[in-house]
Amino acid sequence: MFKKIKQYLDEKTSLQEREINYIVEFFSLKNAKRNEILINQSEVCNNFYFINKGILRIFTLNSEGLEASRFFAFEGMFCTALPSFIDQKPAGEYLQSLEKSELLVCKRNDFYKLIKQFPEMDRIYREILELGFITSQKRIYGFQGFNALEKVKWTIENQPQILLRVSNKMAASYLGISPSTLSRAKARL
Repeated sequence: MFKKIKQYLDEKTSLQEREINYIVEFFSLKNAKRNEILINQSEVCNNFYFINKGILRIFTLNSEGLEASRFFAFEGMFCTALPSFIDQKPAGEYLQSLEKSELLVCKRNDFYKLIKQFPEMDRIYREILELGFITSQKRIYGFQGFNALEKVKWTIENQPQILLRVSNKMAASYLGISPSTLSRAKARL
């Protein structure tokens, strides 16, 4: 159950095995069903997830009920509704498991305790924040001038798992295009 997170911590840090074993004790197993909502838009997020198996998606709903996917996380990645996790206000977005997923869950208080106790965990957290920021910025500002084909090419180069493992409808909502436009763009490649 802890093999992937131990491997992740071993590769990303210089933590000793006993320290890694101590850290993983703060994580508990959660088996999520396909399409299970882990965080509702009105809830405050108190969990940080490590994905052993499956896919998590963060999305919003507009006033017409249309979904806009904001982020996808895959095996070996951390994921949470970050703004809510940090400021402890309602999420304003949904966190959903797209597949039957095996997740390791760390409570917010425990996560911050680990960050204070281990500078290496603080560095990992900072890397997660930086990667999220950079990806968002590239996606938001890069997509402003991109046509559909350029958006698909960017996704293939930067986040290929989205097009390989996520439905066209969800991938299209992430790219800000219609599913039919996504299909036509993919056919042109």
